[in-house]
Amino acid sequence: MDILFDLTGKVIVITGGGGVLGSAVAADLARAGAKVVLLGRREEPLVRVASRIAAEGGAALPLSCNVLERQELQKARDRIVAQWGPADILINGAGGNNKAATTSAELPVFDIPVEAIRQVMDLNLIGAILPTQIFARDMASRGSGVILNVSSMNAFRPLTKVPVYSAAKAAVSNFTQWLAVHVCQTCSPRIRVNAIAPGFFLTEQNRFLLTDEKTGDLTPRGRSIIDHTPMARFGAPEDLLGTVRWLISDAAQFVTGIVVPVDGGFSAFGGV
Repeated sequence: MDILFDLTGKVIVITGGGGVLGSAVAADLARAGAKVVLLGRREEPLVRVASRIAAEGGAALPLSCNVLERQELQKARDRIVAQWGPADILINGAGGNNKAATTSAELPVFDIPVEAIRQVMDLNLIGAILPTQIFARDMASRGSGVILNVSSMNAFRPLTKVPVYSAAKAAVSNFTQWLAVHVCQTCSPRIRVNAIAPGFFLTEQNRFLLTDEKTGDLTPRGRSIIDHTPMARFGAPEDLLGTVRWLISDAAQFVTGIVVPVDGGFSAFGGV
């Protein structure tokens, strides 16, 4: 393996590690020699992912944890330190949308419940800030580490129907840039903070918007996205792996404060 991309022995904490994208990233990083910690609210998918990684000879630790609860995060951090030592890398992958915060003919923006707004904002933004507070403290003490946030194409180009999710992911991008500068100036220039901005990947959170629940065919929104993606397809989880490994490895040692689109060209296409 190229030494620039080598992750052997690195302790990598991944929030949302039981999801479609998080689990694919976790498996790839375990293959690269990392010790992977899977955090998520539901234990069952975490254990399933960890078992697959172990079957391939990798090291994975599944820990049920609510990223919106500081005490649970601290407990997870203490367990990780006791077993493997402090985290070298944090990937803030927890996030998602809520159908109750999505506009439609039946739900205009004026009527979105405040509870749904808070849920989406908390999950995406607070769900990145709180784990950073807990795990980056050790990075600051050591003077080195990597944080990778997961933003969204919605942060670049706000899309119809998802006003709260778009706002939350824009905040994640802003937090990424702010934190990159802050830790370099106040902690260590050897702590890097970046983000990826996935384009359109079919997940449980957005499937109802992009495909018909009964037929599985593309909705008009799903077709419009494909038409505006030069590579003419949705992303697959494997499409994230190279960018993630680059940003968290020494290959990107002079890269901090950026948000990298992984979108099949969606953000570059002007529509004509």
